[in-house]
Amino acid sequence: MAKIAWKGGALLAPVPPVMVTCGDMESSNIITVAWTGLINTHPPRLSIAIRPSRHSYAIIKERGEFAVNLTPASLVKECDYCGIYTGAKMDKFEKTGLHRAPATAVACPIIEECPLALECKVLDIIPQGTHDLFLAEVVAVDVDESILDGQGRLCLDRAGLAAFAHGEYFALGEKLGKFGCSVDKKGKGSTPQRRAAPPKTAVQKASMPKPPAPKPAQAQATEFKPHGGKKSASSEGKNPRGKHAGKAGKK
Repeated sequence: MAKIAWKGGALLAPVPPVMVTCGDMESSNIITVAWTGLINTHPPRLSIAIRPSRHSYAIIKERGEFAVNLTPASLVKECDYCGIYTGAKMDKFEKTGLHRAPATAVACPIIEECPLALECKVLDIIPQGTHDLFLAEVVAVDVDESILDGQGRLCLDRAGLAAFAHGEYFALGEKLGKFGCSVDKKGKGSTPQRRAAPPKTAVQKASMPKPPAPKPAQAQATEFKPHGGKKSASSEGKNPRGKHAGKAGKK
C-alpha cells in the first residue's frame, strides 16, 4: 500500500468528543474537548488539553477540578455547540437543554444526560505550545444504571457513544471483538493469518491538503434545537476541522 509523507501534524483519530464540566452547581460551564486520554491505571489518571485563552481554562486552573462527560451519539449537536460558543456570554446548560447533576467527589456538576462521567482532580498543568495539558486523577466515576446489566457489570456498548475524526462526528458501530480475541479459548497463542506483503513503493512527500474555506459563522447564537432539530443560525457556517482542538470558536 503506497504512502504519501506529510509533515508532522495533529492527525490522531478517532478520539472521544467529551463535554468537560467545571465550576460549581450555581455557576458552571461546559467545554468540548477532543484531546483527552487515559495516562495511567493505578491510580487512574487522564489528561485534557485546553488553550489558555478559553473561558473554562481559568475556571479549571483556579478550582483544580473538572468532570469528563462521555458524549452519546444522540448529543452530538449539543456537544458541538458547547465547543463553538463561549460560556463567558451564556449559560450552556440553559441554551442546550442539558441538566446539571451533582457529582460525588468534586464541586462541579456532571451532565445528567451523559451515560458516564469521570470526576477529576488536577495534579499538574504542563504548557505544550498552543495548549496546556491538564494531568488529573480520576477520583470518582458516575455510571448510568441503563448501561449496567443485571449483575451490575458495565455494558459500555449500550451507551451509544460518539467518536470524532478529522472534523467529523461518528457513532460507534459494529463490535469486532474484545481484548484477547487473538488468543484461542485454550489460552494458546493463535497467530493471525499472515497477509501477503504489499509491493514496495517509494514514500512520496507532500504537504497536508487544506480543506475548503468554511462560510463565516454567525456571531451571536439565536435558537438552539437539540436532538436532530433543524439547524439554527448558530450551527451554520462552522469550521469543519479542529473545533475541539481550539481552532474555531471560544469555549
